Amino acid sequence: MAASELYTKYARVWIPDPEEVWKSAELLKDYKPGDKVLQLRLEEGKDLEYSLDPKTKELPPLRNPDILVGENDLTALSYLHEPAVLHNLKVRFIDSKLIYTYCGIVLVAINPYEQLPIYGEDIINAYSGQNMGDMDPHIFAVAEEAYKQMARDERNQSIIVSGESGAGKTVSAKYAMRYFATVSGSASEANVEEKVLASNPIMESIGNAKTTRNDNSSRFGKYIEIGFDKRYRIIGANMRTYLLEKSRVVFQAEEERNYHIFYQLCASAALPEFKTLRLGNANYFHYTKQGGSPVIDGVNDAKEMVNTRQACTLLGISDTYQMGIFRILAGILHLGNVEFASRDSDSCTVPPKHEPLTIFCDLMGVEYEEMAHWLCHRKLATATETYIKPISKLHAINARDALAKHIYANLFNWIVDHVNKALHATVKQHSFIGVLDIYGFETFEINSFEQFCINYANEKLQQQFNMHVFKLEQEEYMKEQIPWTLIDFYDNQPCINLIEAKMGVLDLLDEECKMPKGSDDTWAQKLYNTHLNKCALFEKPRLSNKAFIIKHFADKVEYQCEGFLEKNKDTVYEEQIKVLKSSKKFKLLPELFQDEEKVLSPTSATPSGRVPLSRTAVKPAKARPGQASKEHKKTVGHQFRNSLHLLMETLNATTPHYVRCIKPNDFKFPFTFDEKRAVQQLRACGVLETIRISAAGFPSRWTYQEFFSRYRVLMKQRDVLSDRKQTCKNVLEKLILDKDKYQFGKTKIFFRAGQVAYLEKIRADKLRAACIRIQKTIRGWLMRKKYVRMRKAAITIQRHVRGYQARCYAKFLRRTRAAITIQKFQRMYVVRKRYQCMRDATIALQALLRGYMARNKYQMMLREHKSIIIQKHIRGWLARVHYRRTLKAIVYLQCCYRRMMAKRELKKLKIEARSVERYKKLHIGLENKIMQLQRKIDEQNKEYKSLLEKLSNLEITYSTETEKLRSDVERLRMSEEEAKNATNRVLSLQEEIAKLRKELHQTQTEKKTIEERADKYKHETEQLVSELKEQNTLLKTEKEELNRRIHDQAKEITETMEKKLVEETKQLELDLNDERLRYQNLLNEFSRLEERYDDLKDEMNLMVSIPKPGHKRTDSTHSSNESEYTFSSEITEAEDLPVRMEQEPSEKKAPLDMSLFLKLQKRVTELEQEKQSLQDELDRKEEQALRAKAKEEERPPMRGAELEYESLKRQELESENKKLKNELNELQKALTETRSPEVTAPGAPAYRVLLDQLTSVSEELEVRKEEVLILRSQLVSQKEAIQPKEDKNTMTDATILLEDVQKMKDKGEIAQAYIGLKETNRLLESQLQSQKKSHENELESLRGEIQGLKEENNRQQQLLAQNLQLPPEARIEASLQHEITRLTNENLDLMEQLEKQDKTVRKLKKQLKVFAKKIGELEVGQMENISPGQIIDEPIRPVNIPRKEKDFQGMLEYKKEDEQKLVKNLILELKPRGVAVNLIPGLPAYILFMCVRHADYLNDDQKVRSLLTSTINGIKKVLKKRGDDFETVSFWLSNTCRFLHCLKQYSGEEGFMKHNTPRQNEHCLTNFDLAEYRQVLSDLAIQIYQQLVRVLENILQPMIVSGMLEHETIQGVSGVKPTGLRKRTSSIADEGTYTLDSIIRQLNSFHSVMCQHGMDPELIKQVVKQMFYIIGAVTLNNLLLRKDMCSWSKGMQIRYNVSQLEEWLRDKNLMNSGAKETLEPLIQAAQLLQVKKKTDEDAEAICSMCNALTTAQIVKVLNLYTPVNEFEERVLVSFIRTIQMRLRDRKDSPQLLMDAKHIFPVTFPFNPSSLALETIQIPASLGLGFISRV
Repeated sequence: MAASELYTKYARVWIPDPEEVWKSAELLKDYKPGDKVLQLRLEEGKDLEYSLDPKTKELPPLRNPDILVGENDLTALSYLHEPAVLHNLKVRFIDSKLIYTYCGIVLVAINPYEQLPIYGEDIINAYSGQNMGDMDPHIFAVAEEAYKQMARDERNQSIIVSGESGAGKTVSAKYAMRYFATVSGSASEANVEEKVLASNPIMESIGNAKTTRNDNSSRFGKYIEIGFDKRYRIIGANMRTYLLEKSRVVFQAEEERNYHIFYQLCASAALPEFKTLRLGNANYFHYTKQGGSPVIDGVNDAKEMVNTRQACTLLGISDTYQMGIFRILAGILHLGNVEFASRDSDSCTVPPKHEPLTIFCDLMGVEYEEMAHWLCHRKLATATETYIKPISKLHAINARDALAKHIYANLFNWIVDHVNKALHATVKQHSFIGVLDIYGFETFEINSFEQFCINYANEKLQQQFNMHVFKLEQEEYMKEQIPWTLIDFYDNQPCINLIEAKMGVLDLLDEECKMPKGSDDTWAQKLYNTHLNKCALFEKPRLSNKAFIIKHFADKVEYQCEGFLEKNKDTVYEEQIKVLKSSKKFKLLPELFQDEEKVLSPTSATPSGRVPLSRTAVKPAKARPGQASKEHKKTVGHQFRNSLHLLMETLNATTPHYVRCIKPNDFKFPFTFDEKRAVQQLRACGVLETIRISAAGFPSRWTYQEFFSRYRVLMKQRDVLSDRKQTCKNVLEKLILDKDKYQFGKTKIFFRAGQVAYLEKIRADKLRAACIRIQKTIRGWLMRKKYVRMRKAAITIQRHVRGYQARCYAKFLRRTRAAITIQKFQRMYVVRKRYQCMRDATIALQALLRGYMARNKYQMMLREHKSIIIQKHIRGWLARVHYRRTLKAIVYLQCCYRRMMAKRELKKLKIEARSVERYKKLHIGLENKIMQLQRKIDEQNKEYKSLLEKLSNLEITYSTETEKLRSDVERLRMSEEEAKNATNRVLSLQEEIAKLRKELHQTQTEKKTIEERADKYKHETEQLVSELKEQNTLLKTEKEELNRRIHDQAKEITETMEKKLVEETKQLELDLNDERLRYQNLLNEFSRLEERYDDLKDEMNLMVSIPKPGHKRTDSTHSSNESEYTFSSEITEAEDLPVRMEQEPSEKKAPLDMSLFLKLQKRVTELEQEKQSLQDELDRKEEQALRAKAKEEERPPMRGAELEYESLKRQELESENKKLKNELNELQKALTETRSPEVTAPGAPAYRVLLDQLTSVSEELEVRKEEVLILRSQLVSQKEAIQPKEDKNTMTDATILLEDVQKMKDKGEIAQAYIGLKETNRLLESQLQSQKKSHENELESLRGEIQGLKEENNRQQQLLAQNLQLPPEARIEASLQHEITRLTNENLDLMEQLEKQDKTVRKLKKQLKVFAKKIGELEVGQMENISPGQIIDEPIRPVNIPRKEKDFQGMLEYKKEDEQKLVKNLILELKPRGVAVNLIPGLPAYILFMCVRHADYLNDDQKVRSLLTSTINGIKKVLKKRGDDFETVSFWLSNTCRFLHCLKQYSGEEGFMKHNTPRQNEHCLTNFDLAEYRQVLSDLAIQIYQQLVRVLENILQPMIVSGMLEHETIQGVSGVKPTGLRKRTSSIADEGTYTLDSIIRQLNSFHSVMCQHGMDPELIKQVVKQMFYIIGAVTLNNLLLRKDMCSWSKGMQIRYNVSQLEEWLRDKNLMNSGAKETLEPLIQAAQLLQVKKKTDEDAEAICSMCNALTTAQIVKVLNLYTPVNEFEERVLVSFIRTIQMRLRDRKDSPQLLMDAKHIFPVTFPFNPSSLALETIQIPASLGLGFISRV
């Protein structure tokens, strides 16, 4: 198809624009050949006539379809040209916030000027191991491709990072190195990767500076080679630098800074160690204040100084050298402040005692007079004599600046050299990856020598790039067997020849430098004479004779000749250098210049600017005599050319990978794209050249299957054949008639540029026609449906309107009749009302008159009655007065008479009292009377008290009566006054009657007015009553509303409390899960270290066995008795390898530090002496044992077991000593290999560490010696206590004992134990045990607290709910009742605890009785053995003989020596598949538990401990051996859990016995509490579960992405989009490709295996939940990193795949396992791909729907969303901003990816077994015939 045929109406094109570079426009009519003008319409709606070039008649470039815009690879675009590339980059950068884009083999990186969260370790892990085309473009993808090709092709790699200053080259190189350091790791413990990364802060501080374009611009180029070993782990690095910009040291332009290190020094001037440098503010120094911008926003120079110093320390630059560096840098600053005074025009001088120069000389350690003299003079040497000539002030300033630049350049080289030494590999380098961070093409208004060198280097790099691209294209065509046609591409070899060839620019420049009177002008004339009009690439400016123009590959550049010669010579006065070399106080200063006499360092370059550093700077070659002076004369240009050639040789020997950094704008605005600046850089960096080369051939490439899937809609059914290749050929021949537009390869179809767009147009037209047909049919159906609905609605409306009218007429008739009736009743009501009023008025008048008469009569009768009452009271009062007078007179008479009679009686008594006889009579009865009187007094007291009480009562009654009487008196007085008033009133009333009669007439007249007022008042009252009623109803409604609100508030409070309670419960559960997860992670780390310890132990035993072939280990069960918590420190394989390879003594290597060696030797001697004394004591004990051997008889089995245990203990010590011996050898070897005396000198860190180890290990050795002594003493005591039994057994035991003793005689064994004992036996074990104990205690306390809180919450909730429904009085009663209940519960709990303690006490007493009985039996047995003549043939058991039962008791008996055989047959050699299929689930666990039951029945604690330990170790061994087999791990996880459940079920604890049968309760353990072993088994089960999860993950990992994302489960929904050079994994299912069915089959396999093994259902649910989490996390992570997967159709595919997984859960009854919830983030991501994304309502729906996704994930999916078809629409940037604004308050993790390695904490709910132990049969296939049922 001709290209002009594509220019039809509505076709979109690109036209040039001076502002935006290219603008998009649309054709208004078809283009016809011969048209000179195109009718266009711009996007803003403006019409335009675009004139074609009359000569070329070149049409404007076509625009790609929208579906191709935003592609990851620019080569995937159908139209490959500049505007398409620019637009694609802009859309990705501005709209999608994607800074990386592929352009064939090039990664284009646009600087966002903003920190992006795309460089974390989760992103590194996601890209690790992935193909480059399978993930979105990223610097990590390029680094991974380089790393993978290095390992696959065994070829060195290079990553070439180029771009303008500020484009992000240094950051890209830094991230690439970080990726290598993270993915590969280091091959030793030297942390080389950290040192490689630590070199960045140092190089940035001394080589980076602020420019107008970049705050951290690299002012030098560098090439870093990262070395790898054979296992592709980092072992070292090497750095080469190029073109350091020395001129920046002495001059900075406006708004720029000097190198960062100077400002860091000034910011840290206040530090104590910097006081001697006499620094100050940066504005004080001439070299730091010229730019006027000493501070960078957001950068703390003092903090950066700390980072720089830390990096120097990490790279081995000592503090002394660091201070030396800072002295030199401070000296350069002070040197810049040196001023000169002119004497005359040709001479100058330094002011006397000039402070800056004085400080400089003090810091440099040189003489002030010498430096001041040579700063103002220079030496001229001729053939005969030497002259000293003064120089002018200007020349002196230039010489001072040249000296400062030279010092800084040499210091830069020295630092680079030391960094390389620190990064130097200690082992042989197998391969390397080089990272080249170099400047891009530069052109300014004034271009000088610096820009010339930079552009020369870019010409060389561009040539290498073009050749590599051309080579790849050729290889691709040859691979696909496409006819090869030469592609014309730009060859810049002529430009390179112009620069570097003979008589080229550099050659003429060097020649001119050798001329005595050479100048820039003469050099320019030579250039004109040589190249002008002879070379098309060389031009002369019109208006200048001191400049020249070179046509580079990127652009024309005009260079000013001024300064070329001086910069190329790089002149520094030799006398000034000699003065600095003569410094004796400052040793570092001469080091900087010591190599100048031998070989000139290639870094010494240009005042120009940048210093080239070649390979010789790192590995200097030995120069021949006489060669130094010649090489010293090499110019900067010559050095740079040589170093550039070396660089090109290195790059050509590697596989290059290209990163082109683009600066989007000059103002450092984040995510702002300047089209002009971007196009300039794209042209300069070769991206457009890559596009042009690709477009010249066949840029678009499809596999046959992808083409068929995409364009199946263009084929008819008869065109589809079984052969996809032939089908595609047939279709293409019909669609594209020009066969030159495509080619058929072996596996791909190759298209010319634009053909894919043409096919896309045909496809879109076909789909559009189909859509129109579908729309036509649907719209007709909708309109018909609408018409039927409208007709039906019209009929309904008519029916309702007519009915309404009829109802209105009937209503009118009813109202007319009702009106007549109302009128009749109204008229009747008015007449009746009038009659009633008249009648009521008459009756009222009569009533008033009659009442008045009755009242008068009543008043008269009342007055008469009151008069009578008054008379009655007066007469009574007069009678009472008379009576009182009479009574008073009578009483007075009585008193007088009685007084007279009393006087008479008194006289008689006085006379009697005087007589003696009277006294006698009285005395006789006095005593009796006294007693009687005393009695009477008591009685009277009692009566007195009773009378007092009566009196008080009487007083009270009297007071009340008095009050009553007073009130009566008052009432009488009032009545008397009223009577008086009444009499007066009678008179007045009579007078008033007359008046009233007069007023009666007036009253009657006023009556009518009053009645009128009364009617009015009544009416007002009725209105008031109605208003009050209304107010009452309102108040009632308000009351009801208030009651309802109160009820609602109470309900809300209850709900909030419930929600809060639920949230707190969830939080507590989360905290518990976190603690459980932390504990299980610790167990995982412990198991890893334990496995590492076992491996190292095996290797060390192997190494021990090599030099001693005759030594044989004693067969023991030592390994089974090892502690569960003993593990070794981690030793890397790099440390093990030399130990295996080198078996010679370490003394043969480099000499050891003698002081340390002598101390160690002295300590060894002391330990040998102590060991010899212990050995002598052992010999004596052996002799005693031999003497007692003849008297010994057979020992009791328990004593034999104890001896065996002691033997095992000694054997354990022996193995530990052997291991420590090997570690001692390693330490000695490491010490001898250390050549630096500083490392082992006293006070050095290594020396202090060794002394600390010696101290701690000597203490540990003392403990070990005490253990040995205790063991020996116990051994002797046991020998003395045990009498001889049988000679054979005695001889055997004695032999064993002698062998054990002999093993302790290994010379030097104890001495060698002191090096590694700290790491292997004490520190780590104690730390782990303490951590585990503390963790267990914490866990238990947390569980208790959680349970208590749950119960308390439940109680509080119930109490609150009840109280809210009760009145206040009932609430108080309820709270009291609750408190009483709580106290009662606490009392019950205390009673339960007391009962438990009583049970424990009874149990302990029972055990104590058993032990006492054993001791008694043992003593009796010993006494019998001691008695002569008695020999017992059979052994005496320490327990009672069990009574024989007829039925089996569910126990298995085995002999002690068969324990290893049991473990071997039942654990190590058992086939899980056979057991799972043929036998009952959990059979090994039941067998082991029945063996434990029998040992418990025998009360043999040693046997129980040994069996359990051997079982645990056996399970660990079989899992270590076959740990990658899912069936094995699942089988032993099931059996371990069953064994744990059996130990709980039969432990005898009430909590575990609820579901037991009476028979099962009889089988409970009776003697031992195995709670600790239950904890060990639980930890083992956790470790097995974690291993099972890892096995699952390894099996599922390769399936997930292919099955869940790439494979099309619903065929035809998502068509394949065009792809570029980086081909992605095909979504079409080929052979070997995983599909969703593969995942489901694998899930079925996992589930069936776990069910066959009898795994607990709850545990299966947890495993399934973990599997689904892995599937969801891996799928979502890949979705977030793959733009091609974020489309509507892919969302539907994911939803379907997830529904299939949910269906699988339903089939397996696992919906309540929590597995579905783990897929929620993936489900929401799929929904997000499918929902509408336009309006604010859509945004609100997305925010509420995607609650399981983080904000970063939502925004990422929206940014990545890509339409697959033209009918889909892109997500607008404004919509994404709306989402971000709505989600800004959401608090979630900023992490983008999910943690796919996360493992949920596992729990093992108790699951008792209903299987009776006595019914279990042991099959013969297990080989357990040595076990018998009991």
